[in-house]
Amino acid sequence: MAAPFDRNDDSVVVIIGTGAGGGVLANELAQKGVSVVALEAGGRYLPEDYINDEWESFGQLAWLDPRTTSGDWRVAKDFSGLPAWIVKAVGGTTTHWAGASIRFQPHEWKALSTYGAVEGANLLDWPIDADEMAPWYDLAEKKLGVTLTNNLPGLPGNNNYKVFEAGAKKLGYTEVHTGRMAINAVDNDDRMACQQTGFCFQGCKWGAKWSAAYTDIPRGEATGNLEVRERAHVARILHDDSGRVTGVEYFDADGALQMQRAKVVCVAGNSFESPRLLLNSASSMFPDGLANSSGQVGRNYMRHTTGSVYATFEKPVRMWRGTTMAGIVQDEARHDPSRGFVGGYELETLSLGLPFMAAFLDPGAWGREFTTALDSYENMAGMWIVGEDMPQESNRVTLSDTEDQFGLKVVNVNFSDHANDIAMRNHAYKQGAAIYDAMGATRTMPTPPYPSTHNLGTNRMSERPEDGVVDRNGRAHDVPNLFVSDGSQFTTGAAENPTLTIVALAIRQADHIAGELSRGNL
Repeated sequence: MAAPFDRNDDSVVVIIGTGAGGGVLANELAQKGVSVVALEAGGRYLPEDYINDEWESFGQLAWLDPRTTSGDWRVAKDFSGLPAWIVKAVGGTTTHWAGASIRFQPHEWKALSTYGAVEGANLLDWPIDADEMAPWYDLAEKKLGVTLTNNLPGLPGNNNYKVFEAGAKKLGYTEVHTGRMAINAVDNDDRMACQQTGFCFQGCKWGAKWSAAYTDIPRGEATGNLEVRERAHVARILHDDSGRVTGVEYFDADGALQMQRAKVVCVAGNSFESPRLLLNSASSMFPDGLANSSGQVGRNYMRHTTGSVYATFEKPVRMWRGTTMAGIVQDEARHDPSRGFVGGYELETLSLGLPFMAAFLDPGAWGREFTTALDSYENMAGMWIVGEDMPQESNRVTLSDTEDQFGLKVVNVNFSDHANDIAMRNHAYKQGAAIYDAMGATRTMPTPPYPSTHNLGTNRMSERPEDGVVDRNGRAHDVPNLFVSDGSQFTTGAAENPTLTIVALAIRQADHIAGELSRGNL
């Protein structure tokens, strides 16, 4: 039967969210003949709708519903209502992401075994490893058309990259290249090559960057097995007396409360909205929140150890021309405790347009030091730090007293840096500045972290039910037909940008769910 599906049809898989996890899962299941209803809180925007203007695009795409923050992280002070920069639209944050697609290193699947117990950290080994994930990574790289894999060429280096590369090589770094990116360097997969416009974060107007919005979602819909309901804001997940989920309640585009029955429910709303939904779905059987017998729902929030280094030079760089994230140094991504911290980090070029640069360079700043930096914008180069931060039980998402437009409790995000995070960030600031100093920078500016884009943990994968929320397949330990399908299932964060791993896990999970359905186990 082709979509649309009846709201009383209890044979469907309901997926909440349509980003790197949910959007891919929806298509993969639809391709296997499984009936899927995907509920997306945002609207649908395609390349012709994207806006090459930072603030206007932010208003169009960003998740702007209220949230609250606590903890000693800089974001709570500077962006208290905006702890994360994620997208509310069909395709989720794959609209906004930069495209970096890097596999986890083998040791990062086993952080506890590799690093040993770290005081104050809640480290745990993933119940899966690099060997098991390798074939799924292969499929994910093919799906995304990742450059520098499968004989696809790399993207050209822009000026921002050339400064970065030359400085890095002067320092003796060797793993320096334009990155494994889900952005076409040549025409591929019915999408054109990158036109180097520079608005990657605002949605790729050319469709050169992979996004679920215009690849997986329409392909899933074309099978007749996928129905996407946009502007469908999920309120809670329902269950029966046996503890199996039976459907979801959601507010439709008109604000009316609807209920969709389901055989299986998959939660893929990012690391804030997914635990929020489980906590808001508390019942007499699950008093602390659905699937939360371990008390781990919402805990172990990770956002990567981030920060930026910008530098000014005597001559123009014009870093905004070309790919936003134009290249990477991977030498520091190794585990080497002699540096004073466990885990590693990547340095990635990152340009911001002038409006965002004014907001993020030094939040709340004014005066000569700030204005002279902005005056030098044309001569500026920039990079971003991405490092493995430590999961901590106290870094967590809880329900706030604040409510959204539907009267649902929103999340409070509590985060404080671990000592390991601070040591890593300071090392990265020093190395980033050294790269630019080697190229004759007139000034280097370490910049505090922005609102988070790599939101991880909060429903983590664990071997033992008491240590996490889901098992090795993303299935809730407590609820047999409930899955988590996004970055919230990450046990640890690794140093790499997470999207490729989220996609690989979604392809793997689709294979598992389809198999269990056909065997009658779901």
